[in-house]
Amino acid sequence: MKLPGFITPNFITIARLLLVPVGAYTLFKNGGDDPTWQYISWLVFFFLGLSDIADGNLARSRNTITELGKFLDPVADKFMIGTAMISLSILGRMPWWITIVILVREIGITIFRLAIIKRGVIAANKGGKIKSTFQNFGVGFYVLPLSPSLYWFRDSFMAIAIILTVVTGFYYVQSASKNSK
Repeated sequence: MKLPGFITPNFITIARLLLVPVGAYTLFKNGGDDPTWQYISWLVFFFLGLSDIADGNLARSRNTITELGKFLDPVADKFMIGTAMISLSILGRMPWWITIVILVREIGITIFRLAIIKRGVIAANKGGKIKSTFQNFGVGFYVLPLSPSLYWFRDSFMAIAIILTVVTGFYYVQSASKNSK
């Protein structure tokens, strides 16, 4: 499908940033415990996650990968996941410690990226993409109104996301340190 020229990968990323509050709004709608709004919220966040895939595919297909895009895309991802996790924790549907562990890593890496940006942006690697996938699905399972009998699955999925989050954070710092020498 041929997209209009103004729809660039960075346009999609900025649109994702602007639409994250819609996801938060739907999470809190009717007190946050209305199954209909939980499904709507899941759809909003799912659409935002798909837009992350779309902007990357579009950038590669048009050969329009930019430094701004390499920086903004992970910022948009962190804003999306952070907004969902903080909202879920406020609603009491996700433990705060999970939100804190993941956001400390994500914010820490973002600050680290800003500190080393003079040497060039380090693009996301395969481990980071796998981590993001597990985070997105893990958080998605907390957004959905799951039966308590499925909490073990949701929590196991999130445990893998937490492990990947910590491991890839160490790997990212280590990789950037090696590249600076």
